Amino acid sequence: MIIDFILQSFTTPAILFFISGFLIGICGIVLEVPQSISQFLSLYLIAAIGFKGGHDFSSISEWHSLLMLFAMSIIISLAIPFIAYRILRLVTTLDKPTAAALSAHYGSVSIITFLTAESFLQSQCITYAGYLGAVLALMEGPAIFSGIYLAKRNRDISKPIFGDIFRASGCLVLLLSTFFIGLVSSKADCLKMEGFFGTPFYGFLCFFLLDVGLLVGRQINVIKKFTFGLIMFGIYMPLIGAFLGLLVAAWLGLDVGSATLFMVLCASASYVAVPAAMKIAIPEAKVAVYLPMALAITFPFNVIIGISLYYSIALQILG
Repeated sequence: MIIDFILQSFTTPAILFFISGFLIGICGIVLEVPQSISQFLSLYLIAAIGFKGGHDFSSISEWHSLLMLFAMSIIISLAIPFIAYRILRLVTTLDKPTAAALSAHYGSVSIITFLTAESFLQSQCITYAGYLGAVLALMEGPAIFSGIYLAKRNRDISKPIFGDIFRASGCLVLLLSTFFIGLVSSKADCLKMEGFFGTPFYGFLCFFLLDVGLLVGRQINVIKKFTFGLIMFGIYMPLIGAFLGLLVAAWLGLDVGSATLFMVLCASASYVAVPAAMKIAIPEAKVAVYLPMALAITFPFNVIIGISLYYSIALQILG
């Protein structure tokens, strides 16, 4: 069953766009999405998921039943960097700042992986809770502070550093802002946005994945310099995160679709907000290590194999 779902995921347009971009990039063919368009696609997708998540969240009636999920989401986001850091220090020779920065990526979330997982579930006609968009917003930031603590726990952390991190995390601020807008908007106002955040959404997602595929394909030469232990970390660390997400989902009684999305959130690695924060907070960490790890190893693994794998496991255990 797991193999069937993995093979089926290869036929979805979003995955095929990513694979196409990857193959074009790895072959060295000249094709580039203009930087301004690439930035627009990123901002559009972040704003769309925030707005939709806020609107879905506004319809929740039983707030008390979700408090435990929100609390566990924050705890997992804070805890995963510590697990990742300990593993990295055991199986690699990375210096302390780089290991801490890389660990922070795996405690945070990838919005694009989340959106791809949503598209996968929709293609399978699988329902899921809309409040997972709120969980995504909650899990974006805590890991940043865990990463900083791991890198600087024996030194003083000055207040200006945290101010700089907040100012650098524009994507996180946009996500929270659009979430609030969706939260306070009426149903009629949200319908007016359907022509922008609704119908065109999947097409923009596919085009964005094409751009990401091009970028990943061009970074293959960087990955060749990585040790075997470091590359394998980028594959089994998402599985560890997904397992923690499954435990929480089973404990809280989430349905299969919602459990799958929560597992994806726990398994993904940020390559937008966290790198921006790490460049400021831990400048001595090696960008050439932590960015390709999240973008060129863990992201493709989750998109091509992980999402369908997590769904199949959730279905067998929780279905």
